Amino acid sequence: MSAATPAGGAGRRAAAGSGGEEGAQRTRDVCSAEHAGWLTMPGRRLLTNPSRILHGLVRPGDTVVDLGCGPGFFTLPMAEMVGDGGGVIAVDLQAAMLDKLRSRAERKGLAGRIRLHQCSSDALGLDGERADFALAFWMVHEVPDSARFLEEVHAVLREGAQLLLVEPRGHVSAEAFADTEAAAMRLHMQPTARPKVAFSRTMLLRRA
Repeated sequence: MSAATPAGGAGRRAAAGSGGEEGAQRTRDVCSAEHAGWLTMPGRRLLTNPSRILHGLVRPGDTVVDLGCGPGFFTLPMAEMVGDGGGVIAVDLQAAMLDKLRSRAERKGLAGRIRLHQCSSDALGLDGERADFALAFWMVHEVPDSARFLEEVHAVLREGAQLLLVEPRGHVSAEAFADTEAAAMRLHMQPTARPKVAFSRTMLLRRA
């Protein structure tokens, strides 16, 4: 798997930025690439260590998806875990985030295992892709239609594949998280575990 420019090009960027007030509302709560530095601060690993969180979920040879990848806090460790025989599809709304990720991946010699994909504000655009695992870390609450988002993720996952969904307690209530779980279960994605992640609500879902 080779690194490339963000999939979709100008068309994706137009989709992400169009729609007037509606488009602004959809992206209002998304962390700007201008403030991406805190997402990769070394101290963050003390609370959300990717190796610990993803242990046993990402294996050599897997194809995995990092949804809302940002500058690659989880993407790069995932690329190390899948090895030369696997690959990571790194998905983000912002081209600037993907540019930051590309630079970091090239410096670490991991660019060949990562494919960058720029989604639109209302669709992942991963038609035809198949994955063994997907991660959605602190991002589903930023999605305008979480039910549709889960449908798209479900379509990407192979039978028996897993989705780790992690949301911040400070932004997502227990009731809202339960609604997300119910939407996943309607798609026959069954909760199998609730891994411990600091300041977070979590569920590990398996696609039937």
